[in-house]
Amino acid sequence: MISGFEDITTATILLILVAGFAAGWIDAVVGGGGLIQLPVMLMVPGISPVQALATNKMGSIFGTATSSVTYYRRVKPDLRTALPMAGVALLGSVGGAVVAASLPGSVFKPIIVAALVAVLLFTAFKPLMGEVTALRHSGRRHYILAGGIGGIIGFYDGLIGPGTGSFLVIALVSLMGYAFLEASAKAKIVNLATNAGALMFFLPHGSLLWGVGLVLGAANMAGGYLGARTAVKQGNKFIRVVFLAVVTVLIVKLGIDVWNENGVGAWATAVLGV
Repeated sequence: MISGFEDITTATILLILVAGFAAGWIDAVVGGGGLIQLPVMLMVPGISPVQALATNKMGSIFGTATSSVTYYRRVKPDLRTALPMAGVALLGSVGGAVVAASLPGSVFKPIIVAALVAVLLFTAFKPLMGEVTALRHSGRRHYILAGGIGGIIGFYDGLIGPGTGSFLVIALVSLMGYAFLEASAKAKIVNLATNAGALMFFLPHGSLLWGVGLVLGAANMAGGYLGARTAVKQGNKFIRVVFLAVVTVLIVKLGIDVWNENGVGAWATAVLGV
């Protein structure tokens, strides 16, 4: 099994370390660290896109594990909801990865962009949402809804991936009634499971670059630990602001992808000369 360091310069390794730390911090606070980490992995010379995806997931699982433990110690999220939700999400992530092997994620990206715009507007115009936990459902309905959210977003993570943590947070806040801090704590546990599900798919294919993945994972762990501590210290308002910023960047990033993948940019260049 190759480490992946054969053709990588010191400058590239430093870039991986910085990206891993920043992604771990963002992921721990509100999700969306893949917006930083995955593009950097795709820039590494000599590795394929599949290797970049697999190694990115390996690095991320270190960060989500660290932030999950940190949140659990300081926030004490309800595991009776988080663990079953994580189990369903793991299965959903495996299913999404299987579908991704035959169906490109670009098919779904326009829908995701529209959903993100709706999420951004909904959160921006409801400033009190997520300030306190006020559960909307109880008993069986609560757990069924949690499992449904886990399965759908887990499938999305295996299929496309960017913004999984952000989707988990907004679903837990808006649909279930959790405060942002409690939602972030649960989202990390579920995100840990979705990363594990994706790795279960990638491992048999021999796509992991273990050396690069361990370096990325170490940086992600440091960022995840600091990010979780920052979120706990700063509270719900801070998480809400970071959430809005990350969702905005995610809309721009996926919007550009949709523009390019559907040939709109090339068409505009040819016809309009722009």
